Amino acid sequence: MMTDDRIGAGSEFRQTTLPPLIERYLPRDWVFPIAFAAFVGVLVWFGHSVQEFLLPGPNTVTVPSFVGMALPDATNDIVRMKLKATVVGHAPSNQYPKGVVMNQEPQAGMHVRAGRQVSLVVSDGMQTMLMPDVRYQSLRDASLDLSHARLQLVKTTYARNDDIPPDHVISQYPQPLVSVTQGTAVSLLVSKGGVTSVRIPNFTGLTIDQARGLAAGEHIKVGQIVWTPLGNEGPPHGQVVLQKPAAGTVIGPYDVVSLDVSAGKNESGRIIHQTHVLAAVPPAEAGQNQPLRVRFAVSDETGRYDLFNGYGEPGEKFDFNVTTVGTSAIYFFVNGTLLGETKVGQEPENAYGKPLPKHEPR
Repeated sequence: MMTDDRIGAGSEFRQTTLPPLIERYLPRDWVFPIAFAAFVGVLVWFGHSVQEFLLPGPNTVTVPSFVGMALPDATNDIVRMKLKATVVGHAPSNQYPKGVVMNQEPQAGMHVRAGRQVSLVVSDGMQTMLMPDVRYQSLRDASLDLSHARLQLVKTTYARNDDIPPDHVISQYPQPLVSVTQGTAVSLLVSKGGVTSVRIPNFTGLTIDQARGLAAGEHIKVGQIVWTPLGNEGPPHGQVVLQKPAAGTVIGPYDVVSLDVSAGKNESGRIIHQTHVLAAVPPAEAGQNQPLRVRFAVSDETGRYDLFNGYGEPGEKFDFNVTTVGTSAIYFFVNGTLLGETKVGQEPENAYGKPLPKHEPR
């Protein structure tokens, strides 16, 4: 079939034809009705699909909220609604007690088909732990320890301190080894250091009390004090007779000065030593956080005895001022293993007419 439309003078003929196969079986007047019917069919199908998606059908369930319910109750309700309950995880929570649902998927209000899985996250409750001891650590190490324990460092205050090096922790809050929960806020007092250097004054001739007062005023730390019997012609009791390093020496802010002090006229016996001991229990190994048996043993001229014998937490620090007599040592044991030994003093050879005792850790 062919049609001619003459548009104007000199114009060409426009020819429109249907494909031969369609022209043979489909009259031209039926094309539009069939196309329109197909369009309406697609539109109806799309609308039905949208309706099924948006509106609950006979086999759909509206999911309620299970958050705040005990796990057995939530599971029973889910099964009763012909859904499947699955616990996909546990998490600590300060809001929900242990065994209570704290999250769910699908969320409440959603429409799902029967048999759909409902995933639940269950609370492990409030998790408590012992506050780690971060005193004397560098601020960096302390921050890492707090982060590993999931504690929040919220405040850092700096203060001058002549005993603790710069950027090391002086004190902490909460105090070490108290019970805390994850997320607890922690405040640290951090040293900004003391004097950069100091020239040692002359302590000889002063009493021990005067020497200690002068050292404190000059920000000098007094270390070992040796009480020495010097015979009938010796200086009075308590007078400093020797110092190390010597007067006039320039030392750092954390160096110490040792003093020899007269035990007094007509005094004899052993040299008395005063020393400071600081030791830390080793950190816990992976998967272990049980208290450890800790013992500090002293051996001196008076015999052998325990300075401390008890339990300590991994990472706990022990701080002692110890007075010993004569040749002496302090031993540090953890779970029966010797971890450290400090030689406190050594008697002069044959000072009192008898050989030196031999001290062994036990």
